[in-house]
Amino acid sequence: MGRIGFSCLFPASWHFSLSSQVLPRLLTPSFRQLLFIGLVLCLIGLLYLLLVAVNTHTSWTGEENPFHRHLARVTDLDATDTSNPNLNYGLVVDCGSSGSRVFVYCWPRHNGNPRELLDIRQMRDQHRKPVVMKIKPGIAELAKTPEKASDYIDPLLSFAAQHIPKHKHQETPLYILCTAGMRILPESQQEAILEDLRTDIPVHFNFLFSDSHVEVISGKQEGVYAWIGINFVLGRFNHVDNDGEAVVEVNVPGTDHQEALMRKRTAGVLDMGGVSTQIAYEVPKTVSFASPQQEEVAKNLLAEFNLGCDAHVTDHVYRVYVSTFLGFGGNAARQRYEENLIRNAAARNKLLGEHVGETAESPLLDPCLPTDLLDEIGPSTQRLHLRGTGDFDECRRILQPFLNRTNDTQTSLSGIYQPAIDYSNSQFYGFSEFYYCMEDVLRMGGNYNASKYARAAKGYCATQWKTLKERFDSGLYASHADFHRLKYQCFKSAWMYEVLHTGFSFPTNYKNLKTALLVYDKEVQWTLGAILYRTRFLPLRDIPQESLKGAHSHWRHSFSFVNNHYLFPACFFIVLLSIILYLLRLRRIHRRVAQRYTPSSVPWLEEGLASPSLPINL
Repeated sequence: MGRIGFSCLFPASWHFSLSSQVLPRLLTPSFRQLLFIGLVLCLIGLLYLLLVAVNTHTSWTGEENPFHRHLARVTDLDATDTSNPNLNYGLVVDCGSSGSRVFVYCWPRHNGNPRELLDIRQMRDQHRKPVVMKIKPGIAELAKTPEKASDYIDPLLSFAAQHIPKHKHQETPLYILCTAGMRILPESQQEAILEDLRTDIPVHFNFLFSDSHVEVISGKQEGVYAWIGINFVLGRFNHVDNDGEAVVEVNVPGTDHQEALMRKRTAGVLDMGGVSTQIAYEVPKTVSFASPQQEEVAKNLLAEFNLGCDAHVTDHVYRVYVSTFLGFGGNAARQRYEENLIRNAAARNKLLGEHVGETAESPLLDPCLPTDLLDEIGPSTQRLHLRGTGDFDECRRILQPFLNRTNDTQTSLSGIYQPAIDYSNSQFYGFSEFYYCMEDVLRMGGNYNASKYARAAKGYCATQWKTLKERFDSGLYASHADFHRLKYQCFKSAWMYEVLHTGFSFPTNYKNLKTALLVYDKEVQWTLGAILYRTRFLPLRDIPQESLKGAHSHWRHSFSFVNNHYLFPACFFIVLLSIILYLLRLRRIHRRVAQRYTPSSVPWLEEGLASPSLPINL
């Protein structure tokens, strides 16, 4: 009878054959055969699990994944799992003018792909609340007693130390960054405070802290950090997946490559506080200057940096314009406006021999106040009485000179240089006063439409003050809108409109400005951008060798989940199966040899014949 053989591209020990006499035995398999069949089925099952895992992971990293991934980053409200050994931590202390706050951040181990940034999130305690602590007053109050700076900051660091596992302290970077309050101090007083922190903090805390980790940052740095934080939360730095979001053509700064890079369009930031107004946005194309003087000014307003961990990879190289305008915030602008009213009224009265505004019976008419609102401004020696006329368009016209615009090209408020904005392919988020002016009273926060906003503001200004107060008492406005907002909404509406369209030159048909108080229902602090920027080189310790990184970065990213959870047990079972099959093969060969030469199987022994000589070959 013939034999049936089975073989495939495996080691020779995997080859086996079946004779016709053996085939019937398959109907009543032995224990060895059952074991062999079971192992084969296990191998097939593992291969199936691998295929399912790959398909599942591929679908998870498909087109819809980036939105869910960066949305999860900001909406994840679960408590931080401090028992996770792969979790890293970082601290940023924001030393502001009115107080100081410590923010605790955490992030998992980097996935090894140099095209992705660290997935930094704000740490949450067991009650799912952000780990943040604030103290008052500001650190600048210690200008005359700098030796108390470390004692001042101690409660913040002690609070953070309680939330971070102790064995992680020595690898947790700590950054102490001071802003506006410290900037106004003389440099000698700044340095005395910083030196006390540099000297004493390492004595009492085991955080990763060096002299360069504490400094007074400029307004430009603060603006860049805010821009980074917002765009990180929006997922605009994720260039790995093509998820259908708008893209922009970028001439990467600092490189000799002529070919432009296509990547996700970042969002610009508009922020108007009480004292200052700030604008920050990416400048994707190489800029040109009207004069050498303008180029020199632009150097202080343009920031070029690489957020990635590899200086040779240009995916995360950005050129960002940041400018802060002191005195152009809502309250500061109103103060400048009132000082101008007082000065002009005094000069006019003196020249014409009139007494306009000196009494409530003869008030000065103010188009920037709601109709018939009576107000008093100025010091007691120069008291000026006002009555609102509620003329939005006239208010806008009067406010235009306060923008200090010039006729120079590529300039904005106070003639400050501003690179061109591609309004047809850009997006901006407006915060603080940009949102309050639209939402608190007008109740139209969100997507900005200039014509609708102007109509609503005009209607508010023209409304009788008595009616506005009745609406306020009835709770028709936002819960955080107060009496101050009600009085100066007309002025601030006109000021915001002029700053946006006349100062920054945004066209009135611009449709891509979104005013917001929060991003994905969360307040985004500049400290998030600060720690993202300052820890940008940390992924180097998690990234494989350069040769593997360039050749297999996409493969590693796609199969990281499979590598970690399935490949090791799969390889283990395959090796184990090979060993078992090899041992079974050896046992089978051994049995054949033994059966061939046992007494019961040799015919001449049973017949009583002499044993023939067995040839032996050496």
